[in-house]
Amino acid sequence: MKEITTITKQQAKRFLLLKHGLLGEYKFFGRQGIIDCVRQSGCIQYDPIDTCGKNHEIVLFSKVKDFKKNEVYELLYKERELIDQFDKCMSICLISDWPYFEHERKRAKYITPSKEQVDGVAEEILELIRENGPVCSSDIVFDRKVDWYWNPTSLSRAALERLFYKGDLILHHKKNTRKYYDLPERHINEKLIGQANPNKNETEILTWSILRRIGSVGMLHDNASYAFMGIHNLKTNSRKEIYKDLAGKGILNEIKVEGIKDSFYFKSEDLSIMQEAVSDNQFNKRIEFIAPLDNIIWDRKIILEIFDFDYKWEIYTPQKERVYGYYVVPILYGEELIGRIELRRNKKEKKIIMQNIWADDIKPDVTEKINDKIEHFSSALY
Repeated sequence: MKEITTITKQQAKRFLLLKHGLLGEYKFFGRQGIIDCVRQSGCIQYDPIDTCGKNHEIVLFSKVKDFKKNEVYELLYKERELIDQFDKCMSICLISDWPYFEHERKRAKYITPSKEQVDGVAEEILELIRENGPVCSSDIVFDRKVDWYWNPTSLSRAALERLFYKGDLILHHKKNTRKYYDLPERHINEKLIGQANPNKNETEILTWSILRRIGSVGMLHDNASYAFMGIHNLKTNSRKEIYKDLAGKGILNEIKVEGIKDSFYFKSEDLSIMQEAVSDNQFNKRIEFIAPLDNIIWDRKIILEIFDFDYKWEIYTPQKERVYGYYVVPILYGEELIGRIELRRNKKEKKIIMQNIWADDIKPDVTEKINDKIEHFSSALY
């Protein structure tokens, strides 16, 4: 097989879409497909906003054939194949990743707002859980607020979240957006809890984190990127050294995309996907809605470079400054991002409806496919 050193933008699109299971036939199926999708993504970001389904539900619906919302809940809180874990942001990860985040749990012991106040009530909360089982913040009443990461919050909520970040608690379940916490030893295998981080020093931790993020997106430049958010102590020089080392060892492949100055890097284990992307194969064209925090669009600059699609999630943009709307997501058709759609829950009728769409020259058959996709999405959520 001839070495692949340069590809076209269209081939780059194909690689990213094939990597994420968004082009051609589905590669993830049902309950097991949810696990497999999380595994190949590393993590899937969790966001509580539920305008038309939560972010992780849109992600999984676009990639997992026969996806059902309740199966994520069961995998998280009954079967414990998945776990809520702070990765890039709050995310859904494999339970087997637990040891790899030991460094984050250790870090949380020393760095937190209002440390003295929350640590002062920690043992009281743990004892309450030992005696009575899972609790949420409203089960614990401390008559004061403390400074917290985003805004001041109740001491009970801050203390529970700190215990969660430290690994002293895990999420037992959620009721809507309310979180119930319990002791990890009640739900995680004892050997897994006791397993030390396989990465023994900071260089190994940074190397693992960079590889994980490259695999999460598919391919990245050796530049600063939103995809690296949450990797603590990652400096430009160390990132470049790690890229150089991984490329030298053949763990990363360097590739050029025509018309783009900076090289891309992808994991060598994904070489077969790259070979498929540069082949003459024809792929089934699917309509999919791309979630606003989907791994494939973590680096919006790359999406603009490769897909010529400028996407901004305007949820935090003041209304009068929005170009499109509050919760608008890209529409994928085949190998192209063809427009944007604003979906909403109709709670009364228990279905998802289209509120707005922005797309040029959509043919009637594509419109029909979009409507069918919305109907299937409603079935998955309701």
